Amino acid sequence: MKKIPIRRIGLNQHVPELSGTFVIRDIKSLLSEKDMNQDLHRHDYFYILVLEKGKGRHDIDFISYKVCDNCVFFLRPGQVHKLNLNAGSRGYLMQFNPEFYHPLDHESRQLLRKASSKPHCQPEAKGFGRLLRLLADVFQEFTDKKEGYQEVIRAYLGIFFIELVRQKQNISNSPGKVDLYDQERLDKFLELLERNISTHKQVSEYAEMMHLSTYQLNAITKAALGKTCSTLINEAVILEAKRCLLATSNQVNQVAFQLGYEDVSYFIRFFKKHSGFSPESFRLKFK
Repeated sequence: MKKIPIRRIGLNQHVPELSGTFVIRDIKSLLSEKDMNQDLHRHDYFYILVLEKGKGRHDIDFISYKVCDNCVFFLRPGQVHKLNLNAGSRGYLMQFNPEFYHPLDHESRQLLRKASSKPHCQPEAKGFGRLLRLLADVFQEFTDKKEGYQEVIRAYLGIFFIELVRQKQNISNSPGKVDLYDQERLDKFLELLERNISTHKQVSEYAEMMHLSTYQLNAITKAALGKTCSTLINEAVILEAKRCLLATSNQVNQVAFQLGYEDVSYFIRFFKKHSGFSPESFRLKFK
């Protein structure tokens, strides 16, 4: 079965304590005055690209973003992306496995989820400067490897995530402000959606899991994202279908069954309505 390549953090003999779990690279050194052109792939780790200077194109989950100065890209494990980065770009690339950053601490997991909720942002100059200085400190700790450097890196990561969440809030296009309780409920809904999209596609099912009414859940998603729960569920189905179509050579009926659709004809109509392509034409265009 042909699949989109899954990349893992490489082993590092110079930093054995973090080998395969965490790495940060200076972009200028990484590029070595050459363009970087990466074909479609996915990772099993978190991927943060912070560019002080940059030109190119970054496609993430089938949405294309222009690479520019003062931009941040934050990918979760499993997201599909393709990167073209021009020589002369400057900044940092940081990669870490989910178990590296306090995996058993609920608040830390929630913070990481908030920070990675959107794959791209472009903070204002002052805020971006704070993010860049934090990564410079992480890079220095990673390079020097002094006493307790792993815990210092984790501490810096926490501050970086908080600062990134603040910057995203500052530039947010959300229709309205969302209080802390509703934000937590929204985060929970999106987490449940990600885990259960193949088996649960009704708003009422998610509302029941969260001990809310469908009206309450819809009110939260509308206030925070300007979208109904049904719209978010449909978007999640389409995204997962696109990933399956490109990540495997499965027949369309197999993809439909994998996503919980017994009626393949309905799945094809649903996919075309929401993507503009039939499943096969989408695969031919993007694979």
